[in-house]
Amino acid sequence: MKKLIYILLFIMPFSVAASGAGVELEEADIDLSDTASLERGAQHFVTYCLGCHSAKHMRYKRIALDLNLDEKEVLKEITPYGANIYDQMHSAMNAHDATKWFGTNPPDLSLIARSRGADWLYSYLKGFYTDDSKPLGVNNIVFEDVGMPNVLWQLQGEQVPVIKQVDGQEVVTKLVLNEPGQLSPDEFDRMVNDLVNFLVYVGEPVQMERKAMGKYVLFFILMFTIVAYLLKREYWKDIH
Repeated sequence: MKKLIYILLFIMPFSVAASGAGVELEEADIDLSDTASLERGAQHFVTYCLGCHSAKHMRYKRIALDLNLDEKEVLKEITPYGANIYDQMHSAMNAHDATKWFGTNPPDLSLIARSRGADWLYSYLKGFYTDDSKPLGVNNIVFEDVGMPNVLWQLQGEQVPVIKQVDGQEVVTKLVLNEPGQLSPDEFDRMVNDLVNFLVYVGEPVQMERKAMGKYVLFFILMFTIVAYLLKREYWKDIH
């Protein structure tokens, strides 16, 4: 049994290192207290993502409450036409059509930020490049052979890969903007960051409340520990 434990302890660092290998991810600037960013991110999600992807664990009503927005403003600025404030963020695309067009049903994105991480999402959304060998004409430096079209190409522009030979294999080392989009690189970065910020919020809407409450919980534990120690010392003083 001890040998097994030693083997596992020896293997774990190598497995962790291997799982972290690959493309160096760009860092997303996540700030869930920035409600303006979250509102813009919600608008971007509905405009560019909701056509295929849903976020069924989130309701528009919850967005209005958490971001201190008027319900009429949410219905006007965020929700798609005809949606109700109590609706979940469901995609307009049905599973049958999605499977027919893309070969699979696009995943729900409610928990994508928790499963993939903010930096991965940020790098992924910025990582599309032209690849004529692929069915959709694009590939992704973070997710090779991706089956998703680059829905943000008009905003970002067209990127081309810089390819080098590494150990006899062609490797994409970086991406270069070949044709500018509607937004400047800085504007596009901010737009993607807002979108990722919103997805992080969707993954755990109570995150800010949890962190704020955590301070009080830690303070309570500290006070309880002190009281428990003093009580223990009082009980045992006659014995020692």
